[in-house]
Amino acid sequence: MSEYHKESQDDVVAFLASPEAHGGAPVRRIDTHAASVFLAGPRVLKVKRAVRFPFLDYSTLAKRKAACEEELRINRPFAPQIYRGVVPITRGGDGSLAIGGDGVPIEWAVDMERFDENLTLDHIAEAGAINPDLALGLADEILAAHMAAPVVPAGPWVGSIPLIVSRNTDAFRRAGVFLPGDIDRLDNASLSLFAHTRELLERRGQQGFVRRCHGDLHLANIVLIDRKPVLFDAIEFDAGIASIDVLYDLAFALMDLLRYRQGAAANSVLNRYLNRSPDENLGAIGLLPLFMSMRAAIRANVLLARLEQKGKGSGAIEQSARAYFKLALDLISPPPPKFIAIGGLSGTGKSELARRLASDVPPQPGAIVLRSDVIRKALFGADETERLPADAYTPQTTAKVYDILAQHAACVLKQGHSVIVDAVFARESERMTMADVARENAGRLVGFFLVAYLDTRIERIRQRSGDASDATPEIALRQQDYDLGHMDWSIVEASGTPEQTFEICRKLLIAKDQVCST
Repeated sequence: MSEYHKESQDDVVAFLASPEAHGGAPVRRIDTHAASVFLAGPRVLKVKRAVRFPFLDYSTLAKRKAACEEELRINRPFAPQIYRGVVPITRGGDGSLAIGGDGVPIEWAVDMERFDENLTLDHIAEAGAINPDLALGLADEILAAHMAAPVVPAGPWVGSIPLIVSRNTDAFRRAGVFLPGDIDRLDNASLSLFAHTRELLERRGQQGFVRRCHGDLHLANIVLIDRKPVLFDAIEFDAGIASIDVLYDLAFALMDLLRYRQGAAANSVLNRYLNRSPDENLGAIGLLPLFMSMRAAIRANVLLARLEQKGKGSGAIEQSARAYFKLALDLISPPPPKFIAIGGLSGTGKSELARRLASDVPPQPGAIVLRSDVIRKALFGADETERLPADAYTPQTTAKVYDILAQHAACVLKQGHSVIVDAVFARESERMTMADVARENAGRLVGFFLVAYLDTRIERIRQRSGDASDATPEIALRQQDYDLGHMDWSIVEASGTPEQTFEICRKLLIAKDQVCST
């Protein structure tokens, strides 16, 4: 329920909706529950509506001005190319209105640069066009925002989680759209997972991973500008809503990518984020089922509220709400994890296969990929594409890399998430270590060892650019003399195309799953 301020905004709205206010440019008006937005030419003006809700109060001019200033303060760091300032709507002595005039301010607006609305990521995802480069760029942008975000106390955030779940459940029951049994199942599973992970949630706060985040990172709030993803429209009206675990912030984008059937992109975003962020985030991957499910439930709830407002003829809204609710149910009860190891000499296509397989391996959004090349670079504090000196490849360093690989794999498996390890695995002892990790975590290791003709391997290595591997044709030649020892992994001929190698391994995985289920 809301209350409208007694002073009418009709004059301001009529003025801003007129082309005359914008030099004759046609005006498009968009109304939300709390704002009226006017798009004209290259400019956008956003006026807070004179409303009061339980979660925000824009009932006075002073409060609306403060809200505009807060929106600018919160959003400009995310999108300086969009947020230009706060301008007054003034009334002159003759009664005429102006944008930024010399008269008395009677309203305030956030002044923004207009962007191509077709380039928001929900539109791009709808077209199935979130490519690998865009996914990696999105992960980098979100991580940069999180690293810059201020740390906040975790207590209110952790305490709010069961309240969020309960509010969603109550709204679902009132709407009468979803089956009562499904609503109960989602509620019970969410609260159970919260209880199971509460200690980790509190520890995350102590580690500094609860921060003042964007808070509303669904795909419609991310836009491509100059071919780079830009975050905008962050939560500004309630700092508490955006004072959350960084992985909960990330989870909104991951969930929305899944909703738009962009699973490969979601997997790329997650793996890139984890590769470039502190290891503690890998140790909290078990929070994702709860976080992503909550985000899907919130989105379903928002759509149900919109459905109630629109009434009849809103089939598309109800269909979308049902899709988000189903996703929330699917995410909260993930299937058991899988453990896959991919070995092979340099140039056999291990990393390409790992990337292709990852998004197909449940639970959503796919397997975590642990690559020895990336771990080695991190060990030396180097960028992924920075070439390391020869002394970074001593037997002692390589042993340490494989130890970290095993530790990280065990960490992921313990949390119920699937993992793919990608390394040469030329030594039998290295492969045995992975088998031990599987046994210790009640899992089963599926190992693939890729082989390819030497000429093929050398040509692939020569064509590489911007990759974490430091392999050279000379290294590939020396590897021909390796004694691989006893090989109990599936040997896969990988001299063909990446698609062919992927199909071979995908079918082998299906066959192994069928054997284990009989």
